Amino acid sequence: MHQFLVASVAFIVLVGVMVVVHELGHFIVAKLCGVRVEAFSFGFGPRLFGFKYGDTDYKVCLLPLGGFVKMTGENPGEDQALDDPGAFMSHPRWQRMLIGVAGPAFNFVLAFVLMVFYFGWLYEVPNIKTVRLEWVTPASAADRAGLQPGDIIRSFDGLENPDFASFEDRAGRDQNTTVPISVDRAGKTIQTSLHLPDGPDATDYDLSKAGIFVQYVQGAIGIEQVSPDSPAQRAGLQSGDSIVAVDGHSFHTVMPLLDYMQTGQGKPITLTVARNGATLPPIEVRPYTQDSQYRLGFVPAQPADIPMRIQPMGFSSAVAASKDFCAGNSVLIVKVLQKLLTHRVSVKQLSGPVGIAVAAGEAAQAKHWYPKFGLAAGISLNLGILNLMPFPILDGGLILLLMIESIMRRDISMIVKERIYQAAFVVLIAFFAFIMFNDVTKLPIFTHLKP
Repeated sequence: MHQFLVASVAFIVLVGVMVVVHELGHFIVAKLCGVRVEAFSFGFGPRLFGFKYGDTDYKVCLLPLGGFVKMTGENPGEDQALDDPGAFMSHPRWQRMLIGVAGPAFNFVLAFVLMVFYFGWLYEVPNIKTVRLEWVTPASAADRAGLQPGDIIRSFDGLENPDFASFEDRAGRDQNTTVPISVDRAGKTIQTSLHLPDGPDATDYDLSKAGIFVQYVQGAIGIEQVSPDSPAQRAGLQSGDSIVAVDGHSFHTVMPLLDYMQTGQGKPITLTVARNGATLPPIEVRPYTQDSQYRLGFVPAQPADIPMRIQPMGFSSAVAASKDFCAGNSVLIVKVLQKLLTHRVSVKQLSGPVGIAVAAGEAAQAKHWYPKFGLAAGISLNLGILNLMPFPILDGGLILLLMIESIMRRDISMIVKERIYQAAFVVLIAFFAFIMFNDVTKLPIFTHLKP
């Protein structure tokens, strides 16, 4: 019951903020273009309270699931659109396009600002005093230097016994150079030199470029959720399982496991899995490829024992990191949509309100800041991109119709528009019902029942 309440409240707050910001974009640009806005509402349903200023009723309604903006004459068939200079339909098409684009644009801005704030004020780095290597990529710079899993870094380019933050920071500064390094291997001191390849950003250097994966935690990799029709599900893995070893290697986080599978180029791997305190017989799984990356098809549980500390970036670095976050997540969303349309990814992988609520509840209860800001920014990007899809009822559909009218140099028949919107509404409701059903069947109470 506690988790349900947390997830519900987190979902209401998250979706409420995202949708209100989206509608605020429409509202501001509509006002600037001289369109009469009859209502700006937080929530839906019966009006609870509010105030009226000018032509607009600013109100809070009973159901706090987002909000809406009501513009005069925005819906097809409203008679006042024909002769009212303040009506939406009486304004030039380019202004109506701007109003349509403004909502998604505000979602993009919100995601960017959220991540700038996170990187600039709350950026967290692992607070690891001893740098121990969990995995070294074969044929990488670290492998050529003779480094091995289990090595403890004792000296790195003049730093003695560096912690993780100082090690990562110095590696970023030393990229594209060769530096001296000494490690403790089972009580023996090994001295060598390591060439650090170029990385995109010295302030957040990707150690995996050199083939280095640091051990952050002690525990096994937990499984939060198993994806439908994935190798993990077909092998019998379940939510709550722990992956103790992979081909005898002990991995504690997902990134070195992914790198290990990439090195194996999709060959079958043998998992040692713990379930309810007991070790299962060895399980053989063949990874599949997604975006040229080999995967098993499960969502890992968030490790509970990663010690973190706040180490804010400078403003310019925070802006660059936020830009990279938004660009990377936007490309990922577009790729997923492309694969859905080309049937390369199952629609069952999509999450709707229930899935978002579960993720929001988990982020709200997480000890660290990144899950909260990362999820909020990701949802905002999703909302913006999906609303730009050229589907009637969505902002992208409105923009598409306006572009077609601009090319035709005349308005599309109102009857045709009404039929398009009616058909789109039916399709959208059916799709929403499917997503809801798909969400519910992925809840733990149902996934535990799967063979």
